[in-house]
Amino acid sequence: MEYKIAVIDGDGIGPEVCAAALQVFDAVGKKYRHDFRFEHVLMGGAAIDKTGVPLPKTTVDICKKSNSVLLGAVGGPKWDGLPGHLRPEAGLLGIRKALNLYANIRPAVLLNALKKTCPLRADIRDNGINIIVVRELTGGIYFGKRKTVDKSGGADGDKTYAYDTEKYSVDEIKRIAVKAYEIASKRQKKIISVDKANVLDSSRLWRKTVHELNAEYPDIEVVDMLVDNAAMQLVKNPSQFDVVLTSNMFGDILSDEAAMITGSIGILASASLGGGNLGLYEPIHGSAPDIAGQDKANPVATILSAAMMLGMSFGLDRESAAVEAAVNSVLEKNIRTADIKEAGSTVVGCKEMGTLIAEEILKAH
Repeated sequence: MEYKIAVIDGDGIGPEVCAAALQVFDAVGKKYRHDFRFEHVLMGGAAIDKTGVPLPKTTVDICKKSNSVLLGAVGGPKWDGLPGHLRPEAGLLGIRKALNLYANIRPAVLLNALKKTCPLRADIRDNGINIIVVRELTGGIYFGKRKTVDKSGGADGDKTYAYDTEKYSVDEIKRIAVKAYEIASKRQKKIISVDKANVLDSSRLWRKTVHELNAEYPDIEVVDMLVDNAAMQLVKNPSQFDVVLTSNMFGDILSDEAAMITGSIGILASASLGGGNLGLYEPIHGSAPDIAGQDKANPVATILSAAMMLGMSFGLDRESAAVEAAVNSVLEKNIRTADIKEAGSTVVGCKEMGTLIAEEILKAH
């Protein structure tokens, strides 16, 4: 069967990690007789340099006509001086909105081969870390009304101010909560819903809506946790978390924290989903311009994002599991990229890591 994948290489190390993931897709295609077709499109800083905008219309059109989208990373200091709507990150927000991808699924799993890279105490990490953060992606403060009012230079001092608006509707909360309930029903049947209901009206509506929906999923336990406590509990007792449901900004922060306690932000994948099978899959790390073009990047997160695409968008669960097994197999051989190297490990570059994982897929029984 043919699958059309739009590839947004992006900026910094984006093209390198995407290239490694495409090697893996090619191996899966050869092994399991699938035809993956790739079309590269522009977004982020690369799009600004060539078209003047972070998200060209042609990119959106091609992504909508594809079966799924693979993204490397966007951004970098080169474009820091641009106004907000023209920054590379505006392209990322824009593509999520254009494709109606309202649910960001971010697994944070401590692999056995990487236990020593976990920064937590041995007794904590030995209890295991296997968390899925379900983050609302197209609402909240990142999409609310914002403005900077320049009142500088006045006789009574600089009165310049700025504001950003956190806003959620019941429907927005319901649809992301449904995703969390569906995921929890296939796991440990427990959701920790993170908010700031002691301060924010939007969080109080969030909490009320999540609990009302619980009546439709009576076998799922829902526990409320304030975001500041959640940040502490993630490092104190991460094994208590299974499915974490939260808003856009809180999810952005907590999922990065969850990533780091698993050992490296360079190994964790994510999926952005909507109501259908189309999804956008990307590593949660940034564009790392300081190592771009040096073959030092870790492609594992992008490769595992490809594995998520195979299962979630294409329904190819066997192939998805094969990619995950290949990643684990290579890591179990103590082969590492520089960011996760250990004493005695063999350090390889981005391209070779992709090649080794692809070869592992081809030779597996």
